[in-house]
Amino acid sequence: MLDTSKTTQAAPLTEGMSLEELIGQVLMFGFEGTTVPAHFAELLRTNHIGNVIFFARNVHDVEQIQALTAELQRIAQEAGQRYPLLISIDQENGMVRRFGDSTTTFPGNMALGAIGSEEMARAIATATGRELRALGINMNLAPVVDINNNPLNPVIGVRSFGEDPQMVGRLGVAMLEGYRDAGVVTCLKHFPGHGDTAVDSHEALPSIPYEQERLDAIELIPFKQGIAAGADSIMVAHLALPALITDSSLPASLSPEIIRNLLRQQLGYQGMIITDCLEMNAVSETLGTESGALRALQAGADIALVSHTYQRQLGSIQAIKAALEAGTLSLETIREAAEHVLQLKARLPSWEDQTAPATDVIGSAAHQQLRDQAYEQAITVVKNEQQLIPLHINADQRLLVLFSEMGSQTQAVDAFQPEEALLSCLKKHYPQLTSYTVLRTANEHEQAQFQQRLAEADIILVVTINASLDPFQAEVMQQVLRTGKATIGLAIYNPYDLLAFPELKTYLVTYEVTEPALQAAARVISGDIVALGKLPVSLAQ
Repeated sequence: MLDTSKTTQAAPLTEGMSLEELIGQVLMFGFEGTTVPAHFAELLRTNHIGNVIFFARNVHDVEQIQALTAELQRIAQEAGQRYPLLISIDQENGMVRRFGDSTTTFPGNMALGAIGSEEMARAIATATGRELRALGINMNLAPVVDINNNPLNPVIGVRSFGEDPQMVGRLGVAMLEGYRDAGVVTCLKHFPGHGDTAVDSHEALPSIPYEQERLDAIELIPFKQGIAAGADSIMVAHLALPALITDSSLPASLSPEIIRNLLRQQLGYQGMIITDCLEMNAVSETLGTESGALRALQAGADIALVSHTYQRQLGSIQAIKAALEAGTLSLETIREAAEHVLQLKARLPSWEDQTAPATDVIGSAAHQQLRDQAYEQAITVVKNEQQLIPLHINADQRLLVLFSEMGSQTQAVDAFQPEEALLSCLKKHYPQLTSYTVLRTANEHEQAQFQQRLAEADIILVVTINASLDPFQAEVMQQVLRTGKATIGLAIYNPYDLLAFPELKTYLVTYEVTEPALQAAARVISGDIVALGKLPVSLAQ
């Protein structure tokens, strides 16, 4: 459990720190590989970098990640850093799981939104946090508390609990409490709300056109609730807010009007503020990553996040030093930011107490039971007008499971291939099923083969992944519906697919492409369990 009694102290925690040490505390860097590269060890030793971010590229297995976190902390301690590193990861669960199958697969936010239980959200966060702590990770860049009220959003979607601000706030606070119980630092994101956009900030700069009155009524509600609950940190998004930011070239992450005025002064937030990654195109292709790191600190952020590129990391350090020398960035600004970081670190175990918990908590029977319970409660049957669910078929009836070739995926989520996992689950109930994948550039023979499969089938289960954003998948479904045969739509990612084919009469949602979600969906389709999930977003046209 985090020690919240350490949040106040008589003297500044930065007292006596050198300039190099102060700068190191206000940067968070990442690296490639499953061991510590020589250049990154040098950043820890020479530049006193105090914060690290992991991605899937850093993960091989439990033993390796434990060794990696221990080695990073050893290097930092030997370099004389006052506090252990913040070692962070985006383990949002669901579609954003950097550990893959190395840890227990828990449902993501929208699946939890479909359950609607604060108790379940808290339990999932506690279990996730305990597994992170066992690996030596002390900060989770979660939960996402964006309001996903835009079906066209390509990057948030199921990473959100849903579209009801109060529900998002309740579940977000429950997760803060769960992670706190597990001794893991949290991060509310993406301030002031990335839900109502149709642009992925990994690719370009999204714009939120609303006045603050609208933000107060919707987007800011979960952040206000999280702040009242003692949020450890808040991540500021790369979003244009022309009604709030005077300089239209600045995203929220680099704007003093958002960080100092809105978040610090108006909302009264006193915790740590971190930017989203400054190598995302919304910043790197406009102002540049290095300039972005400087501008973020000038605007009042406490940590500038540069996740990937060594040269950009070095350039960010150099840009900060040059600004200090030129007087365009004050030492007091850096000291204040570092103080916020160290106040958070002071609540975590000290150098004298760095023993990681035993790894037997990872994948424990209790966690697997919690996982199965959650996934079974999340599956949502949205439409069942023909009473096809539960699906009972005769031995002579032919069930066709139809996939569409995958399109592009957002950088925010981890890669997935659903066919094998879903078919394995379904064949336990329907051993006679056949499957087919429709290709995006099918030749004449392949098109004829697709039509033949449709003609031979009696019942067709069409699997879709974000079809509401993909005309190809929508057309595949239309071809199926034109056959007039019994058709079930199974959306295994965002629930908005029905918007592309509202005439479909049978439709259910898993909210994510994870094996436990697919297993639960197969059990709902077969009638082993009853779907209990409630759709946490609207499917109005």
